[in-house]
Amino acid sequence: MQAIRSILVVMEPNQPEGLALRRAKLIASVTQSHLHLLVCDKKHDYTDFLGEVTGTLQEEGFSVSSQQAWHENLHHTIITVQQAEGCGLVVKRHLPDNPLKKALLTPDDWKLLRYCPGPVLMVKTDKPWAGGVILAAVDVGNADGEHRTLHSSIISHAFDIASLAKANLHVVTAHPSPMLSAADPVFQLKESIETRYREQCKSFQDEYGFGDEQLHIEEGPADVLIPYVAHQLGAAVTVIGTIARTGLSGVLMGNTSEVVLDALESDVLVLKPEAVIGHLEELVAQR
Repeated sequence: MQAIRSILVVMEPNQPEGLALRRAKLIASVTQSHLHLLVCDKKHDYTDFLGEVTGTLQEEGFSVSSQQAWHENLHHTIITVQQAEGCGLVVKRHLPDNPLKKALLTPDDWKLLRYCPGPVLMVKTDKPWAGGVILAAVDVGNADGEHRTLHSSIISHAFDIASLAKANLHVVTAHPSPMLSAADPVFQLKESIETRYREQCKSFQDEYGFGDEQLHIEEGPADVLIPYVAHQLGAAVTVIGTIARTGLSGVLMGNTSEVVLDALESDVLVLKPEAVIGHLEELVAQR
């Protein structure tokens, strides 16, 4: 988070000081990042709106630029500008999608999470980050190199946000239910599964200095448990990662981050591994 030099803020013209801009200002005030404001619209001219907001932010001491653009659809517009401006973070407000529409069409915010070659912060509430809980969701059951790197990134970003907001870091991981038929005896008893997961989390605890009371190891599906634990803790931000499956012309992602987006009552920061980011950047460049 500290390495982010430029933040793309998706603006809503009917909300000059919207939730996304407020979060971006909070991050930029600590990281000294540049703010690039984007209005996605092809019908109306928002030059005056962007000029007023830019002027106000400059008076407040922020480095700011702005533009209005439209490229085919909302998520492609955001990604095209993010790549052109070299923004290390996209900040956008998220509103719950209509369940019927979501069943028929892939929501734009899901597409943004799938295809954006960089971290995306979906802002959902005006709940203060300061003094709150920042929840990092990791899947320590997947211990391959790509997942381990992603887990480190998730906890590192969550730790940075907790430091930025003087908040408390918590970590959640879900494990499968015991199976008597499992070949590995470890997975036949709940206690032994939890012990295994705690051991796998030990390196994170040692590196970032959080105790057992901040580690939540729960049994069940991640897309149910992550919102449950976030609700129990009253989390202000949930940091989650996603791994893309390779070998496809399009990028198909595990959908946990998408499914929990509407279920979570917190802001949501979604991260990807470097290899996935590189692949997505190639796809964007080919368009």
